[in-house]
Amino acid sequence: MLDERVRLPRPHPHDLLIALAGFAIGLLLWSFGLYTTGDRLFDQRWAALVPLAVMATMEALRRTHPQTALSVGTVAMVADQFTDGNLVTVLMFTDVVYAAVVYGSPASARRVPYSTGLITIGVTIGFLVWWQNAIALLVGVITGMISFLPAVTGSIVRNHREAAESARLRAEQTALLAEMDRAQAVVAERARMARELHDMVANHLSAIAIHSTAALSLDEPATTRRALTVIRENSVAGLAEMRRLIGLLRDSGGEPEPGAVPSLDALDSLLARARANGSAGGLEFVLEDSRPPGGSLPAPVELAAYRIVQESLTNAVKHAAPGTVRVRIGRSGGVLTVAVDSPYGQRPGPGAPGTGSGLVGMRERTELLGGEFRAAASGSVWQVRAVLPADERVGNA
Repeated sequence: MLDERVRLPRPHPHDLLIALAGFAIGLLLWSFGLYTTGDRLFDQRWAALVPLAVMATMEALRRTHPQTALSVGTVAMVADQFTDGNLVTVLMFTDVVYAAVVYGSPASARRVPYSTGLITIGVTIGFLVWWQNAIALLVGVITGMISFLPAVTGSIVRNHREAAESARLRAEQTALLAEMDRAQAVVAERARMARELHDMVANHLSAIAIHSTAALSLDEPATTRRALTVIRENSVAGLAEMRRLIGLLRDSGGEPEPGAVPSLDALDSLLARARANGSAGGLEFVLEDSRPPGGSLPAPVELAAYRIVQESLTNAVKHAAPGTVRVRIGRSGGVLTVAVDSPYGQRPGPGAPGTGSGLVGMRERTELLGGEFRAAASGSVWQVRAVLPADERVGNA
C-alpha cells in the first residue's frame, strides 16, 4: 500500500521575505542594544532573540497558517515582555494579528477583533486596579494599538475584498445572463427566419415539384407547356420572395418596412396563385372574408393570419384530394378566426413529400400571439383552425 502523505502548503515568498527582513532588522536593533524594556525576569541579552526568532517564523506562516501564527505569536509576544524586548517583535506581532483576520477563516475573522478588544479593555482595567495610576491608560492604549487596531484594520480590508469579490461575481452572473438572453434572442430570430423562409418558398417549390413531375410523366406537349409555365411563374415568385427576405435581413434598422409585410388584403392574389398551382390536381379555391369593412389589425396578427392561409394552401396543393378548398376569414370583437377546409383522401397523380414543419410553424405563430390552433381530419375534410387575438394590445406587446 502506498504511503500517502499530506503535503502542507509552502509559505508565500512575500511572507518569507517579510520574516527574513524582520529578523534581520530586529537582530540589528539588538546588536546596538536598543530595547523596549529593562529590568525584566530574564535579563540576559540573548533572551530577547528567542521571541524575535519565533515571531519571525510565524511571519512566514501568516498567510498559509494564520490561526497557528496568531496563537504562537501571542505566546511569543507575552514572552517578549519578560525579556529586554525588541521593537521588531512587537511590529511583527501586529502584522500577524492583521493577517489572522485577512487570511483566516470567516469565524476567526469575526472573533479576533472582539477578542483583542476585550483583551485591551481587560489589560487597561487590570493595570488601573493594580497601579491605580493614569499610566495604566497609556498601557491600555499601547495594547490596543498592537492588538485591537490591527484586527480592526484587517476586518475592514477583508470586508472590502469580499465586497469586491461579490461585485465581480455579480458582474460575471450579469454577463452570463446577458449572454443567455443574447443566445435565446438569436435562437428566436433564427426560428422566425426559418418560419418566414418556409412559408414564402415552400409554396412555390411544392408547385414546381408537382408540375415538373407531371411534365416528366405525361408525354403531351400541351400539358408539358402548361407545367413549364407554372414552374416559371413559381420560380420568379420564389426569387422575388427570397429577395424580399434578404432585403429585410439586410435592413440596418432591424424592422421591416410596412409595405414589405404581407397582409390579408393580398389573399386574392394568394388564392389566384394556388388555383394556378392546384388546377392540375382538380382543386378549386374559394375565399369567404366576413370581416367588417374598415377594421385594422395589428401587424403581427395580420402577418400570422396570412402565413397560416399561405401554408394551408401549400399543403392543399401538395396533399389534398380533388375538390374545393375553402378559406374563411372572420372577425368578431377582439378575435380573428382563420379556417381552411381541404378535401381529405386519396390524391391521384403526382404529389410532393411533406415534413410536418409547416404545421409546427403555424402552431408556433399562433401560440406566440396567445391564440389557439388546431389541425386535424374530420371525415373527408382536413380542417385548419386558428383563433388569434385581434386587439391593438397585441401589436404593442
